[in-house]
Amino acid sequence: MEFAKEIREVQEEILRLKREKKVFIMAHYYQRPEVQAISDVVGDSLELSRKAVHLDEPTVLFCGVYFMAEVAKILSPEKTVLNPYPQAGCLLADMALPAEVEKARRRHPNAKVVAYVNTTAATKALADVICTSANAGDVIKGIDAEEVIFLPDKHLGSYHVRHGVNKKVHLWDGYCPVHKRITVESVNRVLDRYPDAQLVVHPEVSPEVAEMAHFVGSTSQLVRHIAASDHKRFLVGTEEGTLFKIREAAPDKELLLPDPIPVCDQMKMITLERVLVSLREGLYPVEVDQEVAQRAKVAIERMLSL
Repeated sequence: MEFAKEIREVQEEILRLKREKKVFIMAHYYQRPEVQAISDVVGDSLELSRKAVHLDEPTVLFCGVYFMAEVAKILSPEKTVLNPYPQAGCLLADMALPAEVEKARRRHPNAKVVAYVNTTAATKALADVICTSANAGDVIKGIDAEEVIFLPDKHLGSYHVRHGVNKKVHLWDGYCPVHKRITVESVNRVLDRYPDAQLVVHPEVSPEVAEMAHFVGSTSQLVRHIAASDHKRFLVGTEEGTLFKIREAAPDKELLLPDPIPVCDQMKMITLERVLVSLREGLYPVEVDQEVAQRAKVAIERMLSL
């Protein structure tokens, strides 16, 4: 009881400071439930960053890993973007270094680079176009090239190659460690107990797991699919924080997770206490090199045009 009371007290102080300082709080789906609860909007990384462009508030506090806050700053350079814990990183984003991308371009001079939004600003600046998990297939098909370097997630890229992309695609050897832990075995351990559960997964899972699924989609698509479905029990193959938003959208559905439960430790580095300190002291402002930001913004805008 005391712990729950302490959480409420911190949340109330955050909400008070947010109003007083005119700060808009955004949270990614993978954030802790208590952090999502005090946020003005919850979504995926690009969805949130695009929202930031149209806000009246001069300051955005972005509860997500660092590359996500970078995108918000790139799209809204005039705003102050705060990240409560800038050391919260993404191993998938770290699997595509700028120097490696430049080498890949030299190896495949006729290819264009499609970079997943889960990359650093410096890597985005070297891409021809950015994509999300929802639109990666459309972006690959729409880009003016018959040869593509897709980075950094090989599972996301291969999913779209298997489902309608008729181009030569060089897949980067990267992966999301959280989704890699969702295996055939971890899924079957749950399906053996609940055989009527509908398996829905993020396309960052392995091909073997994706082929087992009843539905494959981005985080936002998973939320919408479950809310709209007549089915009552779902095994959700993505990071466990997503269940908070699904329960809001579909309170009548029973939600299960793979065994073991997939958790992004980096996302969970952002706590209520760190959000409070960031608000109170203006920590930590996100800065992106101007030239890098301009080049990355071109690649993002090219995606929107496609």
